[in-house]
Amino acid sequence: MNESGFYLLPGVVKTYAPRGRTPVVDEWQTRDHLSVMGSVTTEGKVDSLVRPTSLNGWHSIAFLIYLGRLVGDRLLVIWDGTPIHRRAEVQEFVVAETNGKVQLVRLPASAPDLNPVEWLWRHLKEAELRNLTCLDLDQLHMELHLAIGRVRQRPNPVESFFEGAGLKL
Repeated sequence: MNESGFYLLPGVVKTYAPRGRTPVVDEWQTRDHLSVMGSVTTEGKVDSLVRPTSLNGWHSIAFLIYLGRLVGDRLLVIWDGTPIHRRAEVQEFVVAETNGKVQLVRLPASAPDLNPVEWLWRHLKEAELRNLTCLDLDQLHMELHLAIGRVRQRPNPVESFFEGAGLKL
């Protein structure tokens, strides 16, 4: 489980153009963004929570509840040490409300490459949404939803995210 931001500003990636013509990507000069919390499972499932505001501890709780309903009795969550995960209400929820059904494992500081979800974010930004410009957050939300759908439809792309993180399924 991890978070990322998707901005209206296009991500700069390598591209091509006819010889002698510099490629130009039109863009809106704004920092408006979508905050996304996501997870990947060893079975290849990708889930996300998208909000037009910054995420907080209550969003973490809502996503844990959602994941708990999907997974069932046992849930192992591997996440980083971001402040929204360390909030008191999140820790109290895990202890009081899950009855030991949720186990949290915290990644070492500054080790994003160990988290398979980081590989998902990288793929979405550098492949699925590269050089994309959107007029507003609604269009960006739709494009992000479609990109996640394309990832879900491929034959087990999540396996490569786990391999990138050095984990074997």
